[in-house]
Amino acid sequence: MRRVSADPAPAPAPVVAAVDAQVARTGRIGRTGPTGPTAHPALAAGLRTFCVAVALALAGAAHAGRSCEEQPPEVSRVQRGLGLALRVADALDASGAQVVVLARAGQDLSRYRLRWSHLGFAYRSEEGWRVVHKLNQCGSDRADLYRQGLAEFFLDDPHEYRAAYAVLSAQVQERLLPLLRDNARSATLHTAPYSMVAYPWAQAYQQSNQWAIETLAFALEPTAGTRERSQAWLRWKGYEPTVLELGPFTRLGARMTQANVAFDDHPNDKRFADRIETVTVDSVFAWLRRSELAQGVREVR
Repeated sequence: MRRVSADPAPAPAPVVAAVDAQVARTGRIGRTGPTGPTAHPALAAGLRTFCVAVALALAGAAHAGRSCEEQPPEVSRVQRGLGLALRVADALDASGAQVVVLARAGQDLSRYRLRWSHLGFAYRSEEGWRVVHKLNQCGSDRADLYRQGLAEFFLDDPHEYRAAYAVLSAQVQERLLPLLRDNARSATLHTAPYSMVAYPWAQAYQQSNQWAIETLAFALEPTAGTRERSQAWLRWKGYEPTVLELGPFTRLGARMTQANVAFDDHPNDKRFADRIETVTVDSVFAWLRRSELAQGVREVR
């Protein structure tokens, strides 16, 4: 995991970095030829040992977007996460794209009729597919930008081991790719104060999916170099946020027990009518297709 900033970034855990490197080289862990991984018992045992090593490497690190007090991941979860990363790498390679919007199901949001919880931009590089996205820091009220490989992206203890991606139009890919490679430009519209339900048309906080679409606006409209201007561009292009129906007790409980949830940036008339607008993956996917900025969503299981 590398933080996207001008400061020296912390190196990823060596074992996880090795996974991403092998995914980039071969698309499969243990592939020995063009037909894919062998079922030889010794190699299967080696993969299990490798997954144990990954779990141990992750156990000593605090992962952005997760509680710093969580238990070490189970080996079975590591295996499933790596398997999903490999299937996604194959799908992205086959798509022919340079940049896609990539989503994961990190939380169960079915009560809100939502399928996906978090998105980032995945782009093709010499080292393989990399993902630039914003992550909350250990459930705090702060967040930062990170550049990860696919293995790290899917080793974050998701609710479901599935992913979705949308191939952006050729023009959007051309504009977005150089920005994603540039730490300074990627962070132009980044705001550290974080709320999971940040209001889409305010600037006090910024959640992960919000950073992504504001940055997309900046890539396509260079004059949208402030959050206010990028949000104005998004309105002009017809983006519509998701409306969550959250009653007063739900809001009060979340605000009192979670540092990464705030509602004071929402207009009073909407907040007290239990209408909380925020940027969700589902609303972004729908908008990208509606505005012809991307193709339809493809799912990987």
